[in-house]
Amino acid sequence: MRIGILPLGRPTFDVPFAEEKLAAMLAVLDASDHEIVGPRTLLMEADAAAQEATRDVDVLLILQVTFTDAAFATRAAVAHRGRVAIWAVPEPRVGGRLRLNAFCGLNLLSHALGLNDRRFTWAYGDRIDIDALLTGPELTPKRGAPTDAAPRAINRDLKIGRIGAHPVGFDTCAYDKVDLARLTGAQVTELELPDLFDRARSLSAEAVEPYAAKAADLGGLDTLDKGELDRSLRLAGALDQLKSEYHFDAMAIRCWPETFTEYGGAVCGPVSMLGEARTPCACEADVYGAVTQAILQDVTDAPVFLADLVDMDAQTGVVWHCGQAPVSMAARAPDATVHTNRKQALLLEFPLKGGRVTLFRLSQAYGAPQVVIATGQVIDAPMAYTGTSGTVRFDRGADAVCADVMASGLEHHMALAYGDHADALRGVAAGLGVPVLELGA
Repeated sequence: MRIGILPLGRPTFDVPFAEEKLAAMLAVLDASDHEIVGPRTLLMEADAAAQEATRDVDVLLILQVTFTDAAFATRAAVAHRGRVAIWAVPEPRVGGRLRLNAFCGLNLLSHALGLNDRRFTWAYGDRIDIDALLTGPELTPKRGAPTDAAPRAINRDLKIGRIGAHPVGFDTCAYDKVDLARLTGAQVTELELPDLFDRARSLSAEAVEPYAAKAADLGGLDTLDKGELDRSLRLAGALDQLKSEYHFDAMAIRCWPETFTEYGGAVCGPVSMLGEARTPCACEADVYGAVTQAILQDVTDAPVFLADLVDMDAQTGVVWHCGQAPVSMAARAPDATVHTNRKQALLLEFPLKGGRVTLFRLSQAYGAPQVVIATGQVIDAPMAYTGTSGTVRFDRGADAVCADVMASGLEHHMALAYGDHADALRGVAAGLGVPVLELGA
């Protein structure tokens, strides 16, 4: 067959390592009996010429070498008249930065293709069956089923602040205010990101002091740039002001790139502080993520963590985010650090403590609402990646959970809380009148 490849990458990740991974992928493809066409270097942005070069092929093979948004790959896949396949590669869990984050890119793309009703095959690994990827059965969409659980009411007066719009190519974070209100009662106030920055800059030193006090005991604080640290702590104060003025129960914040490129300080540390104080915040302006957190927090009466699933093997998965989990989830004293890609403060760094956990998402996969649940155990394992991360042994098996993440078109953010709350969340689904998908079942 004639195989057209689109190797995707982003310069904010470890480019030399990504190039090594791409070279190994190309070697596998070149050793096959297929004709390989298309670019053989990383595409760091949308590339119309590359898409045109892969137009007349039997299979469009998207090589997800690092994390990317899903915009370009979705356009290419929807326009292609033949088969579509995606191959993403893992990276070692060695405690350093998340160098590629390719699984999360695969997750983001699977959701976008599901919304566009575009079938595909996929593989995640260094050693894969290339012919199965190129010729095997396409993914079969999976939806949840009605539950007979006793209905559980949620707070239908939730007030959500959305600060800035979600990034282009993050269909996982899109939302419709009317549909959300009809389903959950939540009301969204939309604010502009520059207004948050102006508010943060105008805070007095006295107003910033409570947040500096919260950070004072973090290890490594004296290694951070003082200007970046001050700007980051000011975001905590500004967000707290907005919460008080608008009576927000949760917020969804466009956290990058502008907090780094225009403002000059990370919002991740402030998100950790607010989450610990029971005002959960969702990254990337993920409004449904914010509502998901608010519901789970009410169910558990405990802080929650909106996490990416960033790696899966046969036994376990890694939940991670840049550095914004609530500190009560820490297995050890947290350290202060900088964003692994953007190199600005303030983020928190720690492994998640061991214990039973529930992951939950109010999902819009395939354009229809459902509740998605997974349960498992955060195990005592070395920290997989810098930031805040934990290794989870899923009750229903990591392979089965991974397959369901892709088949369900699940969004790339799930809320995590300690304890087993599956029964209560089935009740939430019954109260909302939506089906339940239990990952791996």
